[in-house]
Amino acid sequence: MYTPTIIHDVLELYMLEKLSEKNFDIQYESHAAAIMEQDFPAALKDIEDVLLDVKIPIGEIIASGGGEAKGTQRLRRALNQCGWKKFNFEIRKTINGVERESISHEVDHVKAFEGNFKGNKLVALEIEWNNKDPFFDRDLENFKRLHAEAAISVGVIVTRGLSLHHSMRDFVLRFAEHHKIATLEDVGRVGLSPTKRQQEQISRRVVREKKPLAFATAWADKFVSDKFGEATTHWRKLMDRVSRGVGNPCPLLLIGLPSSVVTFDDATVEPVTI
Repeated sequence: MYTPTIIHDVLELYMLEKLSEKNFDIQYESHAAAIMEQDFPAALKDIEDVLLDVKIPIGEIIASGGGEAKGTQRLRRALNQCGWKKFNFEIRKTINGVERESISHEVDHVKAFEGNFKGNKLVALEIEWNNKDPFFDRDLENFKRLHAEAAISVGVIVTRGLSLHHSMRDFVLRFAEHHKIATLEDVGRVGLSPTKRQQEQISRRVVREKKPLAFATAWADKFVSDKFGEATTHWRKLMDRVSRGVGNPCPLLLIGLPSSVVTFDDATVEPVTI
């Protein structure tokens, strides 16, 4: 007979198996594996089917300016089509008929599931492709409060995975080399407009006496540090929060997108200030 620990490991091994095979980062917290496997297999299927189709052209990564990235927009639309809709939870507390507290929590994707189980049937999901990392605190604390109020059963977060975050510089450098970006004029030629501060910082690294960098390398380094730096939402930052107990004891399913979601089929970009 399996011990509870072994059962937990087996569930993690076989749930979302197709995502695991494609090197998605997957982690369950606070018995989420057992809860999802027993009560929400349809939610797992939705999530797996949608994420298996995620593709992000390198041109979209390069052109990511203000507002939400196109890849995130496509992912949201796919979830919406599966019934995962934006929902505003409003929790009101009264004492002797007098309202003492009213709190609202908006979650971007929520879906109710049918089953033969008692209790709440809602699963909540947030996408954090490239926000400031404190957004993880917001999401996890929201999930914690909603779970404490029996409003949701499980919280799900999708973010940049470990391999994708670590590969971002190589991807951007590959784009630069493919487009023969060797000067600031070349950066403009592909439709990008670095700020004056960025131009100065890139130029200093190219012309310095000690260990000068090739322009493409200096530009790629600066681009990634500004757009996808350590202070943004990615897998390690999420794990830092979870290890500190942020969101506990809400059951959590955490998923990191792998480097394989990035494609180089279309390396064109739209004009944007970076």
